[in-house]
Amino acid sequence: MEKHEHTKAVLNRMSRAIGHLNAVKKMVEEGRDCSEVLMQLSAIRSEITNVSKVILKDHLDHCIVDAVKENDEKVIAQLKCAIDRLI
Repeated sequence: MEKHEHTKAVLNRMSRAIGHLNAVKKMVEEGRDCSEVLMQLSAIRSEITNVSKVILKDHLDHCIVDAVKENDEKVIAQLKCAIDRLI
């Protein structure tokens, strides 16, 4: 796998999301209010969505541009499948 332009930013965002998820797990263990837990889960979902967007843009800018240049239909098909799963 190639290292992309935004790898460090993606890893930092993922670390924050993991920390956030661990905090929510602790909230559940402590019996915190369900509304608070749901709001935090919504924030985590948003974090993950934003990370997905960065990865997708990076993939388009690098892998897909190269795939189109090389007429690599397999990579393009994989992107379509990934988008279907993401959305």
